[in-house]
Amino acid sequence: MEEVPGGLTGKLVYFAGPLFNPAERRFNAALASRIEALGLRVFLPQRDGVESDAALSPADRQAAIFALDRDKVLESDIFLFVADGRVPDEGACVELGIAYAQKRLQRPGKLLVGLHTDQRAAFAGSRLNEMIAGALDHLFAEEADLLDFLRR
Repeated sequence: MEEVPGGLTGKLVYFAGPLFNPAERRFNAALASRIEALGLRVFLPQRDGVESDAALSPADRQAAIFALDRDKVLESDIFLFVADGRVPDEGACVELGIAYAQKRLQRPGKLLVGLHTDQRAAFAGSRLNEMIAGALDHLFAEEADLLDFLRR
């Protein structure tokens, strides 16, 4: 394991992004694995959440997903927002709002980072809505740059 300098080793990363098709889930799992190899802990909802708990009714599953993901967003030290897609995932946008409000009101040291590798632009003159980009401390266009930042 390659440890992250600067006191990030062992910190919890909340991984927010689309997870609704096999390609998205494979991308998320691979990136989470690379982040974990740096010595960070990752909460990946598709892996660590209750999304696939068949024992829950649909209404109970919905409530459980919201509660667990909200609590993990608040518990995290680093919030990672994957903005890929024609537009960013709606749930991830809500999670970003929760993380941003917590940072502004309670935890100014919380780190909010984004990854936007998708070349499609949903807005004239900008690839990403300013309300999303403005909430992030850092936004990366390349996975390697994100990993280098976390490594540093």
